[in-house]
Amino acid sequence: MTSTPEWRKELELVNDLMREVSRQTDPQELVRIYAEGVHRLRGSDRLISLSRRGLEAPWYRVTRDSRNAEQIDPWRERDRLPLLREGFLGELLYSEQPLVIMDLKVPASDPTHSYFEGMAALYTLPHWDNGVALNMTLRMFADASRLDVAQYPNILWQSNLFGRTTANLVLRRELREAYDALDREMKIVGDIQRSLLPMNLPSIQGLELAASYQTSRQAGGDYYDLFPLRDGAWGIFIADVSGHGTPAAVLMAVTHALAHAYPGQAAPPGAVMAHLNGLLSKFYTWGSGSFVTAFYGVYHPGDKTLTYARAGHNPPRLQSKGVVTALDGVGDVPLGVLAEASFEEATVRLSAGDTILFYTDGITEAMNDANEQFGEERLDALVASRRESAAALIESVLAEVRAFEGVRMAADDRTLLAAFVR
Repeated sequence: MTSTPEWRKELELVNDLMREVSRQTDPQELVRIYAEGVHRLRGSDRLISLSRRGLEAPWYRVTRDSRNAEQIDPWRERDRLPLLREGFLGELLYSEQPLVIMDLKVPASDPTHSYFEGMAALYTLPHWDNGVALNMTLRMFADASRLDVAQYPNILWQSNLFGRTTANLVLRRELREAYDALDREMKIVGDIQRSLLPMNLPSIQGLELAASYQTSRQAGGDYYDLFPLRDGAWGIFIADVSGHGTPAAVLMAVTHALAHAYPGQAAPPGAVMAHLNGLLSKFYTWGSGSFVTAFYGVYHPGDKTLTYARAGHNPPRLQSKGVVTALDGVGDVPLGVLAEASFEEATVRLSAGDTILFYTDGITEAMNDANEQFGEERLDALVASRRESAAALIESVLAEVRAFEGVRMAADDRTLLAAFVR
């Protein structure tokens, strides 16, 4: 019966080891498995690992000692590792040289003598990082004849490749943990941001209301609000902060605070816009490149009129007797761009059966696989179609946008506020 060649046995061991290594996500466990595998393949009596990462010469740490039953995680428990500054171990590390010592003799007076006690030979494996040997592994032998010098060059490059693999796994873990922490923070920001929106839509004489608010990330820059004013009037506000994520969410919160702190409830929409624009330009957006598009209207239930001003925001769509028009008026300059900008007003009289849809550009600028935008024409067709309720209109718009996008993820925040006139 023919025995299995030695190279075949080694090949199987290496293949099994690489398979197991590929499953690991914890650097500490990866090093343990690799060390055990290499020990089966190459065999040494002692393994010592050193590191000077983050330290000034001549300081260094002993990151691994095969004699210890407990192996300390050098990435999470660095302060538990022995910190040294003298001795033969440090000389080897700072030499940055691959060395083979066949007649190992370290005097008892050396501070690191205990690490070499009982060993007759060793070779060093400097691990390079950006041209500097920040780490080093020492493999030691009680019997110098067991040290196979012919294998040394291969072991050196294999050890360095494994070192890079470990470093990449550490980086991946750190990135994952940083992302998870950021995700938790963004969720908190998103929760705070949503708390700034109306918890429940108010009951406004002659209007049926519905709203939808969706962010492309945990937090976004869209904002809508409704303000009770004197004499039964209501302020209707919708805004969109440039950008996405936390910066947009912060500026959205600032806009909310400024809108709610406006001195005097009954000011015309143009004056409110000018007030917000002046504060944003002076204190928050100047030189940053950020801005806020906004639409603010005051609705008077008595005569069903809406007086409004626009600051670069998407014109709401008004459906009256089956015809859809845009409440564009004037006002193409966003808030926070020109400190002295003025905002003219326009007034529209509404009738029972009319519909107004306020929205942000995440709706009309949604893209499909052909890089086409959803656009205003598709939106107008939906607004023109009769729906039994304001909520049904919003649901139909969102469904059509989702179908239009296909598998694409939303790239922008989406806010809808529908008002049916009764």
